[in-house]
Amino acid sequence: MDSPSGHSNDPVPAAERGRGGVGLVDEPAPNPDDQGKNTARRRSARRRGDVVFARLSAAAGLTLVVAIGLIGLFLLIKAIPSLAADHANFFTSTQFDTNDPKNLRFGIRDLLVVTVLSSAFALLLAVPVAIGIAIYLTRYAPRRLSRLFGGLIDLLAAVPSIVFGLWGILVLAPAITPVAVWLNRYLGWFPLFATGNVSLTGGGTIFTAGVVLAVMILPIITAVTREVYRQTPVAHIEAAQALGATQWEVVRMTVLPFGRSGTVAAAMLGLGRALGETVAVLIILRSSAKPSHFSLFDGGYTFASKIASAAAEFSAALPTGAYIAAGFVLFVLTFLVNAVARAIANRGVAR
Repeated sequence: MDSPSGHSNDPVPAAERGRGGVGLVDEPAPNPDDQGKNTARRRSARRRGDVVFARLSAAAGLTLVVAIGLIGLFLLIKAIPSLAADHANFFTSTQFDTNDPKNLRFGIRDLLVVTVLSSAFALLLAVPVAIGIAIYLTRYAPRRLSRLFGGLIDLLAAVPSIVFGLWGILVLAPAITPVAVWLNRYLGWFPLFATGNVSLTGGGTIFTAGVVLAVMILPIITAVTREVYRQTPVAHIEAAQALGATQWEVVRMTVLPFGRSGTVAAAMLGLGRALGETVAVLIILRSSAKPSHFSLFDGGYTFASKIASAAAEFSAALPTGAYIAAGFVLFVLTFLVNAVARAIANRGVAR
């Protein structure tokens, strides 16, 4: 309101009034140059963070590669003197005599046969069961039952090896001995079921060890295969159902083809696990002075169980190096199996 003299009583000039008539001074407009500089600083900080994280990740991966390489180099260096002093053929000899450091006679023929035969037999038993479980859990079982059953299968991986070994020799071996006797009696003409170098009584054979190993590698194969089958594209499944496919036809035409490479990779990972198993196999397998006959009813040692059985006697350098040489072969064998599994998995992802 104007005063009688005609002058305004408003202490804030109209030009300085804010919006809505409020007596506030307007903020100065932001400077575009300042905004650009702030944005550039933030981007630069993010780039530095990305670079640091990328370098740390690369260093972690490189550390793992270097560690594996150093382990292999250590084994090779320690094995070379013993290999040079070996008086037998390392690859074909069935002897493994390291009692006299001046007359070493050791070979890996029987160790390789028992290791590969027991692991392959375990894989033959475990893979079909794992595929069946994975298909049931992903395509047939109700969701609650799938979670419960899947958890129980995964719990098998937490059971210690010594428990599997004791269960195998005390419970499983007597139960499957009649099966072994029947196979040997009626299918003994086939090399895998021929009479071995140990007695079937007691069950200390590759046959028993293979069944125990199959139970031990079942969780890892099932877990990987189950996750692969769950990734089957829904569009593929719906397309098969739209054509009138039954549940089994959906599995056969979409799930199994999609998960083929993942199934093979899972089997290779399980094989790597079986190749390196020590305690359970050491408890089950019965030693034998006779060479292996390439039969499931043989006894003997795997690479890992042979090394573990003599670990308390590692004192002299040359005899110890003989076992290190066997360990180096196992190291290379396991590495190759895992490399094959990774290659198969990567090929499946690329497709």
